[in-house]
Amino acid sequence: MTGRSVSWPGARGWVVLAIALGCGPAQAHLESSGLGPVYDGMLHFLSSPEDLVPAVAMALLAGLRGAAHARRAVFTLPAAWLLGGLAGLGLASVNAGPLAAAFWLLLLGGLVVADAKLPLRSMTLLAAVLGLVHGTLNGTGMGLSAAAVVALLGLAATVFVVSVLVAALCVALRAPWARVAVRAVGSWIAASGLLLLGWSLRGA
Repeated sequence: MTGRSVSWPGARGWVVLAIALGCGPAQAHLESSGLGPVYDGMLHFLSSPEDLVPAVAMALLAGLRGAAHARRAVFTLPAAWLLGGLAGLGLASVNAGPLAAAFWLLLLGGLVVADAKLPLRSMTLLAAVLGLVHGTLNGTGMGLSAAAVVALLGLAATVFVVSVLVAALCVALRAPWARVAVRAVGSWIAASGLLLLGWSLRGA
């Protein structure tokens, strides 16, 4: 072919950028999928970049540090997410806005880029804070009901599955170029956070 082709890393970077810029305000209540509360929780997480991308970044960061860090993060994150969601039930709806999403993208993406050698305790604390904050935002405005609790269980289970898959993939990486590729993904996440921050401040 004589035309210039777009490299896959560049294409994936634009996809991450498009997802981040497309982040709307975080919704405090879960949209109904019509399939039941468990699927409502699952769908909410998978269709909310402001929740999904930080969770993936957390799993990448933990996976880079090895099996012990990955195990701690993949159990702490969904547990804290569920606890935060349960604590948020019955509270008034809260709109975190794009600045909160930009903060997590910049923080976690930057740590992945730096291949930050966080100790196990710090990794656990970071996963717990991320889960509690996002879980509380998910739980607010849902109301105290059995369906809301079941939806949060479905959401937390999805956080666990996604985190396990991503962290396990990272732990299995041994080649130096593969770890560089993971750090490149972190750079796209951080860049998306920076652009989202600029976009939100521009509209302020």
